[in-house]
Amino acid sequence: MAVVRKPVLLGLRDTAVHGCPTGLGAWTASKLGGVPDALPAVAAPRPVCELCRQPLALVVQVYCPLEGSPFHRLLHVFACPRPGCASCRARSWKVFRSQCLQIREKETQDAQVISDFGNDSSSAKDRDWTAQLQDLRLQHTVPGAAPAVPPGEGVALPSVVPQFLPYYICVVDEDDYRDFVSLDHAQSLLREYQQREGTDMEQLLSHSLSSDGDEKYEKTIIKSGDKMFYKFMKRIAACQEQILRYSWSGEPLFLTCPTSEVTELPACSHCGIRRIFEFQLMPALVSMLRSANLGLSVEFGTILIYTCEKSCWPQNHQTPMEEFCVIQEDPDELLFK
Repeated sequence: MAVVRKPVLLGLRDTAVHGCPTGLGAWTASKLGGVPDALPAVAAPRPVCELCRQPLALVVQVYCPLEGSPFHRLLHVFACPRPGCASCRARSWKVFRSQCLQIREKETQDAQVISDFGNDSSSAKDRDWTAQLQDLRLQHTVPGAAPAVPPGEGVALPSVVPQFLPYYICVVDEDDYRDFVSLDHAQSLLREYQQREGTDMEQLLSHSLSSDGDEKYEKTIIKSGDKMFYKFMKRIAACQEQILRYSWSGEPLFLTCPTSEVTELPACSHCGIRRIFEFQLMPALVSMLRSANLGLSVEFGTILIYTCEKSCWPQNHQTPMEEFCVIQEDPDELLFK
């Protein structure tokens, strides 16, 4: 029986976010950098680094309601951009999920006498998550005062919250996009990697495809890593500028061999249901995270985001729920510069 592959949406950097216009609905925009927007009646996450106790910088904000769900849904990924915390990235990255019922969002608009018929004309029950991501209207963000820190996030030492320059994220379908892009650049990169490492990548790939899984896993770690890296490169070849891959309940694209972090994911801390893959951040994002004058930066290969399969949300809950991320280092970061 043929295996049905989950659709994959690619996030690309779009136009810069300019100005600070007022109005509701800023949270419907997916973006990189800037400050986190808050859903109605839910505090915006303001986490701190577990190592230096300083505020984390927003890396991406992703608006991602699920098919058949009555909830608006927002995911925020944060990282510590300070060099001293790079040695333990697992403690300097955090991801949070926020949700609110669409009816509550409507009540909030009514209470503030705001009418915007274009933003939310259909419910999540009538539109699937793919359509919602692809049909997003560009909204400007409203940097406001930081709310009280939700329980469990710790208290930051007095400091300016670091910010990367904000850009909107536009969405394309991977299958549609790669039909129009040449693979010449990827092939050139792979030839360079092969010459430098003295490795026959085509032979390694054919071995990995013909293997039934564990049969050749006990071979050298280096060769296994080469195969994983090669397949990663080949998959993203058509769209090197992708900064995000979204595939709820789909399969992540591993850059290196998965560790026990992936095979033994912690269950949802609230409902106990398992976590599933939702999206990942890609190498091209690293060079796009720039600060205006603080010299901030982060380094990674890919960041895998896992969220509660049930996407649970207690009634009247008002603080973001922390989810789980796995950091895979870039084995050859120069290839993506």
